[in-house]
Amino acid sequence: MLNKLRNFSKGKLAGVLVAIIIIPFVFWGMGSVFSGGNTNSVVKINNQNVSTQDFADFINNSKISSETIKENINNNVLEELLTQLISTSLIDIEIDEIQFFISDEMLAKKIKNEKSFKDENNNFSRTKYEKFLLKNNISSVKFEQDIRDNELKKKLFIYIGGGIKSPFFLINKSYKEKYKELEVDYLDLNSIYVNKNEISLNNLKKHVDQNKEKFLVEKIDISLIKITPENLLGEIEFTENFFKKIDEIEELVGNNVQINEIAKKYNLKIKNIEEHYPKNNNDDLLKEIYQKRKKNVSELLDKNDFFLLYEIKNLKKVLPSLEDNEFLEIVRNDLFEVNKFNLHKDLISKIAKKEFTNEDFFNLSKGIVKNLKIKSILDKNIFTRDSVKFLYSLNINNFSLVSDDKNNVYLVKIKNIYEKNLNKNSQEVKKFAKQANINLRNYLYNSYDLLLNEKYKIEINQNTLNRMKNYFK
Repeated sequence: MLNKLRNFSKGKLAGVLVAIIIIPFVFWGMGSVFSGGNTNSVVKINNQNVSTQDFADFINNSKISSETIKENINNNVLEELLTQLISTSLIDIEIDEIQFFISDEMLAKKIKNEKSFKDENNNFSRTKYEKFLLKNNISSVKFEQDIRDNELKKKLFIYIGGGIKSPFFLINKSYKEKYKELEVDYLDLNSIYVNKNEISLNNLKKHVDQNKEKFLVEKIDISLIKITPENLLGEIEFTENFFKKIDEIEELVGNNVQINEIAKKYNLKIKNIEEHYPKNNNDDLLKEIYQKRKKNVSELLDKNDFFLLYEIKNLKKVLPSLEDNEFLEIVRNDLFEVNKFNLHKDLISKIAKKEFTNEDFFNLSKGIVKNLKIKSILDKNIFTRDSVKFLYSLNINNFSLVSDDKNNVYLVKIKNIYEKNLNKNSQEVKKFAKQANINLRNYLYNSYDLLLNEKYKIEINQNTLNRMKNYFK
């Protein structure tokens, strides 16, 4: 929480939000909806109440529209906003307790130094300042308060982590983490997977028997009529009379008249297709009908050169036969992927329990292990960047599964770690001192975050929050 607020208060986004407010405030008056006793408090921080009006104002200032909140009300959007308000409130309480302040003189200096408000002679322009306020529909009081609040937050974070100077061993540690090299032995697991073409028919049958629900397919009976001017009216051209008949048929379909009756009325021939299930060689029309499969559904489709009337009369789930080569290949691929998954799962489990040994690695690899030196944490010559980053967190003789950009999986052993020490007289000392300071400061912020969790008791009034949620529904 604290790190997020710190990053916000110091980041470019905060500067934009503080300096440029594009959308005028919209007050929905939510606070007036709630009244009476404790229900007017949506959260309590120690003995300090945060009212529904405070929360309403916070939502208004967030520039999130009521429509957006309504659309995401079941995705905990109000809870997330309340969390942000609690975080902001905690920081404000801390600032008050430490008694930080920004004088009017300091505030004026801050505003006058803003480049946006300076003229061609680099002097503060009161006219530019007032035009900015008018353009963005914000009062000077509100704008200056936002500047003051942001500066107070900066003071707090400087108070917490300011003046940090890392000792050389931490600077050296940052240097070594970036420039250390890893020597790894790795096994491409593709080389040890069971060849899917060598999976026996008995194993495929067993896999189907154990996973029948997974392999059931929906087959449908289809009755269809291809309607053209020729078979409907004995004409060649698409005439007004043809489209009049099409309108009649469409009305019959809308009234749930069955295709057999329509065919009889207009002397049309029905084509029946039983137990249809799309395969690679199916035409696009049948694929389109199958996508809309519902029992006893009729529809008239305009296909430009003709109209297609179809009716789905039956839908049932069946288990295809392994004599069907296409289904056989589906089962074969599925069992192959299941075997891969189980192998990965077993390896991960053994590695996590420290039960995977060098002997296991040797026996599994069968002498086809490759060796690689990873030059830096940014080296993604073979493995993905996230995989390399994870490998850099391991120690010598540790094992892990990692992947490449093509999702191939590898079993890796850390064979050696080569580290370089930073020369105290190197020009890079300043660079890595800065990084070490950032790491140390983040550690302090995390510790301060834990302190806040211990220091403040937070109680959310769920009933009030629910009422506010209902307001948007």
